[in-house]
Amino acid sequence: MTITIIIPCYNELNTIEKLLKKILSLKNLKLQIIIVDDGSVDDTRIILKKKIFSKLKIIYHKKNKGKGAAINTAKKYVKGDVVLIQDADLEYDPNDYKKIVQPIFDNEFKVVYGSRFLKKDKDLRFFFNSYFHILGNLFLTFVSNFLNKQDLTDAHTCYKAFDSKIFKNIILKESGFSFCPEITTKVSKMNLRIHEVAIKYKSRNIKEGKKIRIVDGFHALYCLIKYRFFT
Repeated sequence: MTITIIIPCYNELNTIEKLLKKILSLKNLKLQIIIVDDGSVDDTRIILKKKIFSKLKIIYHKKNKGKGAAINTAKKYVKGDVVLIQDADLEYDPNDYKKIVQPIFDNEFKVVYGSRFLKKDKDLRFFFNSYFHILGNLFLTFVSNFLNKQDLTDAHTCYKAFDSKIFKNIILKESGFSFCPEITTKVSKMNLRIHEVAIKYKSRNIKEGKKIRIVDGFHALYCLIKYRFFT
């Protein structure tokens, strides 16, 4: 089975090459890699145009539209049996791909999330760079679970994997980070259980390129209510 990896990318000069080389070095996985450069204004595009990445599907937005918009752009090019979302930084580890997609390959679940909060060891590097991000994430996950009747530990994780037929049938409206609450709510309204597996995670801070802000948390809350009750 083929895994389609969708990578939204915006101003990730310092990480995109390392990430892609890490993905391309994975063994025993058949991958389709789709990168959507979302209007980068640093030298990210120079990296993406290197010969070693010439066989990858790379799409360029003329201007920055947001993570959700980039994923929506990639959607029409999906050829894989499973779709997995990957951020263009190094916070998440592609070595976790196999255990994330395996429950879908085994036809046990249609949707699998990689949870940062199921990790069993006590390594504090697993967590975020601030307690605000930890508490914000836990609060939004609590609200998501309450509204969507799920029992997730990490609703706003980057690593979300879908049976491609399910993914293609979900109409996405959000252009920014609220892709996450939107798709979780829409999956839940399809009466599909979301399975979670533990993943590795190492957070970066704003100086290192982290883009999510406080306002994104408020918009996520708004979208949870909007897509649960008004669409």
